Amino acid sequence: MERDEALASQRHSFMVMNIARALDGTIAKSEYILARYVISTDKNVGRLYQSEWRKAGQQLELLARQTRDSPRQTALVAQLHDAYMERGRELDDIALRTSYDQKMGALARFHQAGKAESLSRITSLLSQVIKVEEVVLEKRSAAVSASETRSENLSSTYRIFGLIILVGALGMGWAANAAISDRRNARRLAEAESLRAADLEDAVTERTHELEIANESLRREAAERAQAEESLRQMQKMEAVGQLTGGIAHDFNNMLAVVVGGLELARRKMHQDPAHAERHIANAMEGANRASALTRRLLAFARSEPLLPDTLDPDVLINGMTDLIDRTIGDQIRVETIQESNGWKIWVDRHQLENAMLNLAVNARDAMDGKGTLTITTRQVQLAAQEIGECVAGDYVVIGVRDTGCGMPPDVLTRAFEPFFTTKPVGKGTGLGLSQIFGFVGQCRGEIHIESEVGKGTEVSLYLPRYQVDSEQSVLPATSKATDETLPHAVGIEILVVEDDPRVLSATFDALVELGHHPVACDHPSKAAQILAHHDKIGLIISDVLMPDMTGPEMIAMLRHSHPHIPVLFVTGFAGDVEDAAMFAGYEVLRKPYTILTLSTAIANAMGHGQAAPASESHHGQTAAVTS
Repeated sequence: MERDEALASQRHSFMVMNIARALDGTIAKSEYILARYVISTDKNVGRLYQSEWRKAGQQLELLARQTRDSPRQTALVAQLHDAYMERGRELDDIALRTSYDQKMGALARFHQAGKAESLSRITSLLSQVIKVEEVVLEKRSAAVSASETRSENLSSTYRIFGLIILVGALGMGWAANAAISDRRNARRLAEAESLRAADLEDAVTERTHELEIANESLRREAAERAQAEESLRQMQKMEAVGQLTGGIAHDFNNMLAVVVGGLELARRKMHQDPAHAERHIANAMEGANRASALTRRLLAFARSEPLLPDTLDPDVLINGMTDLIDRTIGDQIRVETIQESNGWKIWVDRHQLENAMLNLAVNARDAMDGKGTLTITTRQVQLAAQEIGECVAGDYVVIGVRDTGCGMPPDVLTRAFEPFFTTKPVGKGTGLGLSQIFGFVGQCRGEIHIESEVGKGTEVSLYLPRYQVDSEQSVLPATSKATDETLPHAVGIEILVVEDDPRVLSATFDALVELGHHPVACDHPSKAAQILAHHDKIGLIISDVLMPDMTGPEMIAMLRHSHPHIPVLFVTGFAGDVEDAAMFAGYEVLRKPYTILTLSTAIANAMGHGQAAPASESHHGQTAAVTS
């Protein structure tokens, strides 16, 4: 009985190892078939993948039944089941994207899945199951050998007893003979099991060879797929560059025509009709402001415009924008608000968020052809990891804009975030609205989601991370913006101007003189320390952000050791290399292009706040602009 139990345990270990190796092969085969399906998009190949993946699940259930008497193996199989389910979700997402003709997305997901943790976990857990069973098998094989040894010793004892008892009892001799026969039967059984083990080892070797061939084929197909992906990426880059170049050239040429024409007419009318010349100058300023707005949209889409975030209550912000939205979209559209954020705050750039809401309202107005209902909602939501796009797990405030317009068909919906893509007539839109919002939400570590149905309307939802505000902190309401009248306007300040562009340096110098200050020019950040050493009355540093050899924040960090109390005003038009808002923490920031009025306001803020206040958004003035 002991020998039979040992042999049965040995067979059970071989069976567990065989099931584990077969499961590994089935998973590899199903992923190989999925790769073929992603490349070929053949539905029959997709169904074959589903069949193989279900087969792997059945093998996993069989493995669980065979190992339920081992606590250690049961724990490993439970982890293996979790990894299998996680891997199944990843592969099903790839198959689903392929079924909906999202081949590029499916290829990208498959490439990511090849490096996913779930795949390495499955391989690791299967190896652990096999290793554990090999250890058990070694012990059980030793138990078989020990049982045979004990059986042989017992047979020898029987023979000795038989010889002793043979003299007096023939019956004892018969018993000894029976014992010998039992031993021979046991040996034959052991030899038969040994042959079965050898056959099993051959089968495992053959299966391993098949898996190696399948893996090699999968590697070749992966290399071909990578090459195809690279070719597609290059084609998409060229297409995007062509589309972007054409859109920028069209819009900027229109705006430059307004600026150049307005200035030319103003020069002709300057002495004959000053009032008429003033109107042309105002038109030129409007064209320059439109060019500045286009630049901001491009930077937002590229995630290169620096954010100046603050703690905001979304309900307060939307209440403050209701009148502006009403005036923008017209009287025939009814605006409804549903506010359920219940005090949750967000950490965003107020100007960017207001611009995004206004863009969404204008898009909704155009979709409804000027008549319908616009609903703006706020609500709280808790998301799991990647439940919406690439969002991490946590609390989010959702700002939704829903219209009752015409909706978008699937082909338009898939291209909604492309720059310069628009379904509006020529001259009615640049196609940068949603792409700008996409860039802004990405900078805020959030996500944008669109739901649309033709004939029923569209809802755009902005998922913005919740900002946890300490009990000691206070948040200013949306209507508490400082005005020019409340800001201190100091004059007669000796100001160091650090700017590498001579034209901008000259324009800034003249603007400061116009405001009654005493500017000191510095055309390279490396000269700032020497100039400060010879001008001990400098009360403010105005510095560009991106300059040769050294950025503005780097220069200020170096000067802080020797001049810790001089206020700083940063001026920026593009901050692609220093887009982290922490680089500007504690300093006023002025965006290019700016007017003399906004320059005066920014100087007053910098002198009043010193290093105590974060950078604030500049206001648009109506005087001459200083541009980069």
